[in-house]
Amino acid sequence: MNDRMTLAPDAARQLATTTKTTPQMRGITPRYLLRALPWVDVESGVFRVNRRRTYVLGDDRISTYQDGETHRVIPGDLRELPYLREADDTLLAELAGAFQMMPFDAGQVLAESGEVTDRLLVVVQGRAEKRARGRYGEDALLEVIGDGQFFDLDAWTRSAPMPYRVTALTPGTALSLDRATLARLGDRDPALRAATDAYLAADGVLPGSEVPVDLSTGHTGEPELPATFVDYEDAPREYHMNLAQTVLRVHTRVSDLYSGTMDQVRTQANLTAHALRERQEDALLNHPEHGLFSNVAPGQRVQARYGAPTPDDLDELLSRVWKQPGYFLAHPRTIAAFGRECTRRGVPPVIDTSFGSPLLTWRGVPLLPSDKVRFAGGADTGTTEILLMRVGEAEQGVVGLRPANVADEIEPGLSMRNMGVDKKGITSYLMTAYFNAAVLVEDALAVLQNVEVSHYHDYA
Repeated sequence: MNDRMTLAPDAARQLATTTKTTPQMRGITPRYLLRALPWVDVESGVFRVNRRRTYVLGDDRISTYQDGETHRVIPGDLRELPYLREADDTLLAELAGAFQMMPFDAGQVLAESGEVTDRLLVVVQGRAEKRARGRYGEDALLEVIGDGQFFDLDAWTRSAPMPYRVTALTPGTALSLDRATLARLGDRDPALRAATDAYLAADGVLPGSEVPVDLSTGHTGEPELPATFVDYEDAPREYHMNLAQTVLRVHTRVSDLYSGTMDQVRTQANLTAHALRERQEDALLNHPEHGLFSNVAPGQRVQARYGAPTPDDLDELLSRVWKQPGYFLAHPRTIAAFGRECTRRGVPPVIDTSFGSPLLTWRGVPLLPSDKVRFAGGADTGTTEILLMRVGEAEQGVVGLRPANVADEIEPGLSMRNMGVDKKGITSYLMTAYFNAAVLVEDALAVLQNVEVSHYHDYA
């Protein structure tokens, strides 16, 4: 006999209708970058950025690799030196093989101001600072340099005195190239000698600067006015559409029988679209060719002074993107580390509401979190970066690119195309997101590099 006096809950549930949520997905993020970028509809699939002609500029980094216990220079990356841009591979390989490894300790002076230098130093790993004597005799910090940067090319090429002192901030390794090696190769290769002489003759020309427009001002009388024109780049950069793509498959029996409350195809498509958008944001930041981190100009790269992101570091970024800065973008752990440094200094950042969320700001510029910002060497002990950008076509900033019209579009720039039903009754849908981002002018983007997030403070 059953001594229960009422209906059991388990039995009652057989007559009840369950209230369900739509499928949840942990990988969905706010994707602030996609929301912050102004999007330009590209009619032809290609976006050309026409610019005023500039002097040739590299990325001011010489890449290295590790061969056992030895670090070596990648020969092709020596083309970062202006007079080696047209050098042949054999010469570059010989020059790269002449570099000698030089470990250094924190506090060690790597180059002394006023001394004629016969060595070109490439920082393989570590940070160092350039300091010079100011106008009134004070010690002035010029720049903090890090992995891949070299010094001082001009003094080394001219056999001139070093214009600053370089002191290591951390232990690390550098590669050293004696000037006699360059002179010996120049005597053997007339093309290299001519390129070096042209570099030495181009005094006062800054790589990356725009070709000047001749103007006059403040004259009296009737002087002859200068004639000029504004020259354009011969080969402006063109951005083609990047894409994220997959094939979504749904069995017909699933879509036919189990779409009563929620449409199975629509639900599957929605989750897949989110995954494509997440991949899109990652590619916009980290793609080796088109990603924003890969397109920061040399003069727009700043090294973290102490490792942890400080207000001084972000102020330095703002000095590089000072014309209408729009947004900082960093990993959430980096923003937390910045908050700790502000708390330690007693200057807590202001909280403001952007995109419907409370966000930290610095000098009125929001810090947008994104988990797509990567760590080099692991998130616990590695380093990361902070991006600062100006956005908008009218502001000559950063813009997102997407096609104006795509067949079977379900969202701007995202299409879902029915590929038919196969012999197993599976319907396939080709889902494609087309996108890219363009930096219209170099000073629209700056980055703080070698940022550490593992510093904590005792406030007791």
